[in-house]
Amino acid sequence: MSWMFVIIPTFFIVLFYFYPMIQAFWLSLHSGAGVNLDFVGGANYQRLFNDQAFIAAVRNTFFYLIFQIPLMIILALIFSVVLNQKTLKFKGIFRTIVFLPAITSLVAYSLVFRYLFANNGIINQFLMFINIIDSPIMWLGDPFWARVLIVIAITWRWTGYNMIFYLSALQNIDPGIYEAARIDGANAIQQFFKITIPMLRPVILFTSITSTIGTLQLFDEPMNITGGGPGNATMSISQYIYNLSFEYTPNFGYAAAVSYSIVVFVVILSIIQFRVGRERK
Repeated sequence: MSWMFVIIPTFFIVLFYFYPMIQAFWLSLHSGAGVNLDFVGGANYQRLFNDQAFIAAVRNTFFYLIFQIPLMIILALIFSVVLNQKTLKFKGIFRTIVFLPAITSLVAYSLVFRYLFANNGIINQFLMFINIIDSPIMWLGDPFWARVLIVIAITWRWTGYNMIFYLSALQNIDPGIYEAARIDGANAIQQFFKITIPMLRPVILFTSITSTIGTLQLFDEPMNITGGGPGNATMSISQYIYNLSFEYTPNFGYAAAVSYSIVVFVVILSIIQFRVGRERK
């Protein structure tokens, strides 16, 4: 009867994971409004290359990917190293403060960001008070600054989450390695680049891949903070899928095709990251 412990979970995995994936791919080969779908083969995938809204969504998503992930990983590494120091007091409080954004309500923090970065918001007032800017930055009205705002929001939310992984890995590194490095005359910066980074490389690779997947699926911040605007300047791929399904005339077949583009991007970028990580190793 032991085989039953394998068959039952396998059945549910196939039912709730693989069947929806296959059904979504089959749906992507159809087109039409609502449930009135006609089989069109690969026409939906050909349409992607001429769809300016989709191209804009891909461009925006990769903007977040290129700038946000390195920034977040660097900050998470710095926080983890600082908050792992044995001589630091109140480490638990500081760790909680940094991690707290990861468990904050998405809608609540999006509303707070809209208020903070409004034209007359606290951020603009503070920057003008310290004479960094002369006039308010149009965080929500200018395409470039709206993208920057999304990058800031994602970084604020997920830096602490990735920091936890690095903290766990740092606590598994033998302190004798650092002691030997100090005896040999290595300073803190040399220890960080010659010991900490190499020892954390598998965890950095893991967080890079999971962050890449999460950014390619980004939906909440563009939807709640900027609404995808101004225009389509901050719209992500996932938000475009939502618009195709619920905001525009419903076209579930084409929305499914756009969804599979995310799968392609995830596979390609994951392979690249694995190869880069393997070569460095």
